[in-house]
Amino acid sequence: MLLSNRKAWAGVALAAAAVIAVGISSPSFSQIEGSAHDLSALHADAQICVFCHTPHGADTSVTDAPLWNHEVTTQTYELYNSPTLDATMEQPSGASRLCLSCHDGTVAVDSYGGNQGVIFLGGDLAIGADGLANDHPVSFRYDDSLADIDGELHPPSSAPSGLGSTIDRDLLFNGYMECSSCHDVHNGPTAAAVNDNLLMITQTGSQLCLTCHDK
Repeated sequence: MLLSNRKAWAGVALAAAAVIAVGISSPSFSQIEGSAHDLSALHADAQICVFCHTPHGADTSVTDAPLWNHEVTTQTYELYNSPTLDATMEQPSGASRLCLSCHDGTVAVDSYGGNQGVIFLGGDLAIGADGLANDHPVSFRYDDSLADIDGELHPPSSAPSGLGSTIDRDLLFNGYMECSSCHDVHNGPTAAAVNDNLLMITQTGSQLCLTCHDK
C-alpha cells in the first residue's frame, strides 16, 4: 500500500500502538513485530509499544508524540555544516529529538515509564553520540524557497515523493525534514516493502537521495 499522507498514517499507527500496548492485537500494525524496533525481548511481558507509548500516565509535554512514554534527550548537538548548505540549521526537535532519545547514546533504550534504564546504544546505532556534524541534516525547513536558493533540490510542494503525493505531503513534518522523513519507525507497509533500515524509499539506484536532490 502506498501512503498518500504519511502524517495521517502516523496518527492511525500511533493510535494502534496504544491498543497493542495493553495486549490487544491489531493486524494492521503488525509490521513492527520482528523489525529493528521490536524490543519485546527486553520486556517481561514481551510488549513492543511500551518503550515509546503508554495508554496511561503519558508525558503530555512532548508534542507530536501521542501517549509518549520514553525519556527525552537533553543533548545539544554539533550540527552539520558545509559551504554548499543553504538551509538554516536548528537543534533537532520534533520526531528527530525523539529518535535521538535512544540513538544519541545518552538515554537508555529501557528508560521508559519513569524508569532509569541500563541498555544504551553504541557503535553505528548511536547516531548522535559524536554530534550530528557528519550526518544528514534534520530539523530544518525544506520549502520551495530553499529549493530555489539551492538550485539542486526539488520543490517539495510539487515534486513527487514516489509514495503517491508530493515531498511536502508525504515526507515532511510541518514543512521540516526530520529523521522520520526517510525512516518509518513503525515499519509500516511501505517501509516493510523496502525492507532496508526502516527506509520509506529504497536506496537502490540512489532513489532515496534523488527524491529530494536534483542531480
